[in-house]
Amino acid sequence: MPWLPRATLLWDVVLGFLGTATFLIDLGADLWAAGQYVLSGRYLWAALVLALLGLASVALQLFSWVWLRADPAGLHAPQPPGRCLALLHLLQLGYLYRCVQGLQQGLLVWQQEAPSEFDLAYADFLTLDISMLRLFETFLETTPQLTLVLAIVLQSGRAEPYQWVGICTSFMGISWALLDYHRALRTCLPTRSRLGLGSSVFYFLWNLLLLWPRVLAVALFSALFPHYVALHFLGLWLVLLSWVWLQGTDFMPDSCSEWLYRATVATILYFSWFNVAEGRTRGRATIHLLFLLSDSVLMVVTWLTHVTWLPSGIPLQMLLPASGICFLLGLALRLVYYCWLHPSCRWEPDQVDGAQDVHSLEGRRLPHNRRLTYLARNFFPRVRDEAALPQKGEENGVL
Repeated sequence: MPWLPRATLLWDVVLGFLGTATFLIDLGADLWAAGQYVLSGRYLWAALVLALLGLASVALQLFSWVWLRADPAGLHAPQPPGRCLALLHLLQLGYLYRCVQGLQQGLLVWQQEAPSEFDLAYADFLTLDISMLRLFETFLETTPQLTLVLAIVLQSGRAEPYQWVGICTSFMGISWALLDYHRALRTCLPTRSRLGLGSSVFYFLWNLLLLWPRVLAVALFSALFPHYVALHFLGLWLVLLSWVWLQGTDFMPDSCSEWLYRATVATILYFSWFNVAEGRTRGRATIHLLFLLSDSVLMVVTWLTHVTWLPSGIPLQMLLPASGICFLLGLALRLVYYCWLHPSCRWEPDQVDGAQDVHSLEGRRLPHNRRLTYLARNFFPRVRDEAALPQKGEENGVL
């Protein structure tokens, strides 16, 4: 192959390796923090860390297992027998198995002088699933862990070295997952356009700048009312779950697993925006933004009426205005991205998961990841011209 495509393939393999390493480092930091809490006699904090870690891991394995079962027979051949795969997921190793499988396929494609269309499409198929699972893990475990650590630091008035490690690895994991997810969505575009540097920077920054004030508001509320934050989360989560249900999502292969997806999306919406349905999303995004902003302001005002200064000695006159500036800057970057850097596409009729009508050189059907294509259809709008007008019931969203 020419030098540039081979370099691009190698870069994708390197990114996959770094993503897996980031996941393992973040996992190690969480276990280290839990161990330190146990040694210092803070058993409740250790239990909360392990509970968040365990719940997120179980949800991740369920998603991975359901997707593997829903994929067409023979798509992932050769792979371990069904019982071995079930055991891997039962031992909470299903996600890591997928990461290893994706790295192996990426290296296989890179080593070939002229990789087949099927091998390239299958590598994309695996990478897209890994990116989606990584995003779920970020908002089910990493973001709540970051909120918990910040609340503990605010409550205790100091930060231990392992807590600083946890905060840094959490931010690194969140940043990586958001950027990797956006790269995955771009892979699903019909034009197959690569993710540019400017688009990457803007997408990464506006997500992070809007996420930080929300995490800080929840952490402040948790530090002041540790016994009520669970009720607060449950109340908002039920509202958001109902909202997702009313949008009529169709992401998972069956109705039972669809509720797992809706519950996960409701958790993501507690911290950040996530589009789940076709149609014009500008109104839904605005409602969600105002809803989270109002809730965050109420939590901060409640904190201000009880405490004037942070226990760590950092004045609120510095921390809260800085968070407000982050929010406004993130909102401005978000508008810039969707006005000038967000591509429009000519979407073709949807394909079944695991197969596409185009055939490879070997006569096999090319793998097609319907899951991420479904989300990409919601994220990237259609070209607005007569040739690309959607059929009835196929209208896509524009933010």
